Amino acid sequence: MKNPEIVVLQEDVHGMPISGYVEAIERRIPGATVRYARTPTQIREYLPTADIATGLTLDHEVLETATNLELFACMYAGTGHLDLDVFEAHGITVTSASGVHTSNISEYVVGAMIAFARQFRRALRQQERREWRGYHTRELHGSRATVVGLGAIGSAIVDRLQAFSMETVGVRYSPEKGGPTSEVYGFDEIHEAVADSEYVILACPLTETTEHLIDRDVFRTMHTDALLVNIARGPVVKTDDLVNALKSNAIAGATLDVTDPEPLPEDHPLWRFENVQITPHNSGHTPEYFERCADILAENVDNLRKNPDATLTNQVTSN
Repeated sequence: MKNPEIVVLQEDVHGMPISGYVEAIERRIPGATVRYARTPTQIREYLPTADIATGLTLDHEVLETATNLELFACMYAGTGHLDLDVFEAHGITVTSASGVHTSNISEYVVGAMIAFARQFRRALRQQERREWRGYHTRELHGSRATVVGLGAIGSAIVDRLQAFSMETVGVRYSPEKGGPTSEVYGFDEIHEAVADSEYVILACPLTETTEHLIDRDVFRTMHTDALLVNIARGPVVKTDDLVNALKSNAIAGATLDVTDPEPLPEDHPLWRFENVQITPHNSGHTPEYFERCADILAENVDNLRKNPDATLTNQVTSN
């Protein structure tokens, strides 16, 4: 793959024009022919001769004509929405954008924790009322956080919390592998993992194991002064149980970048809690998104130029 032909598929990513991704690829891969497929017609026109396609998804029908395609560089960190068996059947390698969100989402989590500990939302409400009145706060320093999911994002969160001298424990599918936290639990040990933590941070994928992982029983185990932060997927939390936990003061609050359902209906009770911060699945937004995706793609093109049989960065399989 000396000078690859690359097709960039038309996708909306956090409201940013995909042309920025095209430009980032052109800067990083000299000699490549980069085509921007803005319409279905252009996709059908460009794919038959393309070596690489990159975007969020690729219809299976067009794969029948993409006889030269060697690589689909998915711009999502996760590839659960793709049928990897179909790509494998066509001899197409699939890579993900895992790692592109480590900085932005970990900063979101730390910001949420600080805002909760220092009561910034209360300060804003008082400022709007021009009310000068002191209130109690607390520190992150010396507290304990449970990070559920120790992938790229979860590990980055743990790394940043070390600056606050926090104790961290982790939850992952294979606890025997260890991790960057002082203790690592399996998902079947979620109660032990959250029992002594002031912060419970969800950074895991949505699977059969994690769906409704955080339910009424887990909320009963958590500290009454604990904050739940969810940057994973909405259904990891059983929403009705979260509402009931907030109503009964079983936990101190929640920061939710994802919800179930999503988007959250205007009349949903979660909107009405003063101790709940809701953002519109926006923690992944970063102006560096396209640059980071292009970095991964450029690294993999370089690997393929050196060795056509190389294992690629963020390569995923159907197993």
